[in-house]
Amino acid sequence: MTMGNLLDRHSKMLLEQYHEQLQQLEVLEQQVQQILEKMLREQDIMLNAFEHRIKTESSLIDKLQRKGQKYQDISQITDLVGFRLVTFFTDEVDRVAAFVSQLFRIDWKDSVDKRKSHSVNSFGYNSLHYICYLREGDLADIPFEIQMRTALQHVWSAIKHDFGYKGPMRLPAEYERQFGRLAGMLELVDDEFSRLRTTMNKYRQGLQQLVESGHLDEVPLNSETWEEYLQTNPFERLNQRIAAVNQAELVPVSLLPFCKILEDFGLETLGDVDTFISNNSEDAYQLAVAGLAVTGIDIISEYVGVQNLCLVHILKNGGGRKAIKAYYDAIYGEKDDNIHLADKIMRQAVKLPFME
Repeated sequence: MTMGNLLDRHSKMLLEQYHEQLQQLEVLEQQVQQILEKMLREQDIMLNAFEHRIKTESSLIDKLQRKGQKYQDISQITDLVGFRLVTFFTDEVDRVAAFVSQLFRIDWKDSVDKRKSHSVNSFGYNSLHYICYLREGDLADIPFEIQMRTALQHVWSAIKHDFGYKGPMRLPAEYERQFGRLAGMLELVDDEFSRLRTTMNKYRQGLQQLVESGHLDEVPLNSETWEEYLQTNPFERLNQRIAAVNQAELVPVSLLPFCKILEDFGLETLGDVDTFISNNSEDAYQLAVAGLAVTGIDIISEYVGVQNLCLVHILKNGGGRKAIKAYYDAIYGEKDDNIHLADKIMRQAVKLPFME
């Protein structure tokens, strides 16, 4: 005996309607998927997960066995086609929901914001559920459900499912308290991640404004501010002067690795970096010329300016062959050739004015 044979006459009628509509449901799923994916691309929204499915026959039969009499028609079962958008942060749930409400007609009466639940065990169920319809077309009268939740809510729900735990199920008080404590902790973490992101964004904006205004002494040197600082092309003038020696082409490269080098030199702010460039640019130019003038090199990387600035700084501060090799090891990785590069730099620098 199949599961369908266990249904009453009314539920069998609903199941038959489901089979008749299945092809339309598949087309609807595809259309909604395309609409949502286009929105996510255009709005540059990155999700933790994007899931969709058509309710299987076995799942529908299970539902009809439990509450088939609740539905007069298959159209009243609003989750035959379902989507789940899993965001990284709580505030992104509302952002995604705002776009969803623009894309589709929303049945606000049947939509549910489960985040407003105050149950201690509700965290894993705190999704925002929208019952939606296409705004136009042949399938505009078929409902579908879109659930929106955070990654932590999603994981917690999966963990509880793995435990075989369901919200209405009665558990011993000890287990209920454990679930409650864990749910409360995760809810706090979820909120704090969003709060931290907001704080960090404000911090970045403040640093960006300081960099743009030229108040570099107030901006600490770190990987984040260094990346912002590089947008101002601080080494361009020196690079162009050096490249002009051989009429060389400058090849773009990432200068992010030099942040750690400058920090090791003891530079603490972007103002220190500005002073570092100003104090060493002429000597860095002379050191670069000493190496390039006797070659026919006509392609050089944008490393050239900052690299020669670093070498000059090392030499001016009493560093020799070993210190230069350590610098090359930090930039290129440890290898035997670095000692030969260090020897070459020492030979080129020995007759320059800043070494006298």
